[in-house]
Amino acid sequence: MAAPKKAAASTPQDKTDGGSPPEFTREQELKALRDMLLIRRFEEKAGQLYGMGAIGGFCHLYIGQEAVVVGMQMALKQGDQVITGYRDHGHMLATGMDANGVMAELTGRRGGYSKGKGGSMHMFSKEKHFYGGHGIVGAQVSLGTGLAFANNYRGNDNVSVTYFGDGAANQGQVYESFNMAELWKLPVIYVIENNRYAMGTSVSRASAQQDFSKRGASFNIPGKQVDGMDVRAVKAAGDEAAAWCRAGKGPFILEMQTYRYRGHSMSDPAKYRTREEVEKVRHDQDPIEQVRNRLLAAKVSEADLKAIDAEVRDIVNASADFAQHDPEPDAAELWTDVYR
Repeated sequence: MAAPKKAAASTPQDKTDGGSPPEFTREQELKALRDMLLIRRFEEKAGQLYGMGAIGGFCHLYIGQEAVVVGMQMALKQGDQVITGYRDHGHMLATGMDANGVMAELTGRRGGYSKGKGGSMHMFSKEKHFYGGHGIVGAQVSLGTGLAFANNYRGNDNVSVTYFGDGAANQGQVYESFNMAELWKLPVIYVIENNRYAMGTSVSRASAQQDFSKRGASFNIPGKQVDGMDVRAVKAAGDEAAAWCRAGKGPFILEMQTYRYRGHSMSDPAKYRTREEVEKVRHDQDPIEQVRNRLLAAKVSEADLKAIDAEVRDIVNASADFAQHDPEPDAAELWTDVYR
């Protein structure tokens, strides 16, 4: 039997809905630019440190997908929770977690968010309502549904934003979670970050239903496809989904059509796609360049934009310096925070 032909993955622009998203104010554009630049520069630095051997284990970078989490955070309020998988540094920074603490956790230092014992996949911040960072594919979907159950039980109007990817969308626990969430009308936004390749297989080869916004149809959960490369479109969809959840109508699915520029992890050479495909997305749809171009068109000076980038680079460089000089955990820490 002949092997199936390799199908090319569609890029984000292939399926985006028509129409323009609501315009941002100047202040919103500037905030989106700074927040996305912080993630981009942080991830670039993390990649450098990994290459130097300062970061061990796995390292999954978020470069290219910044508009998803930044736009969603702009739609949330204090008290809303965030939970995600292992491509998580961007989510941490977007929720306001300190760059020093995130980078120090990556390098296994005591100043890290999990005291240097969790690494990339297991960081948390109760203060910022960030509940991980999880290494088991799809595991966070059930946990995020549980966060929504707690909100419902307590009678507050907080929303659980549960992120997972196109690969995790095929996991069985996702659909068990969907069923419970709709039965109990839980306030959870399921954000599917469709970056087209999961670990390295095109969605056209791995998913029978490639419109992930329809994955909740059999459970009566509404869904929407979103241009995940445009921060304005993300915020508008986040506003809609959050309002639905806060009104007691149950869960909502947002498929963010996005794209990662690097491999699945730092060890992935990404030979399953062409360099031309990646460069085309970078050139035509980069989320940061879109905002930058709109600001330039609105007469914000090049010097002002460079100043924002310089400020962000200073923060990231300081976090890298801290992460390389902070002491490692004491050996006695091996036995703390362990359930017996």
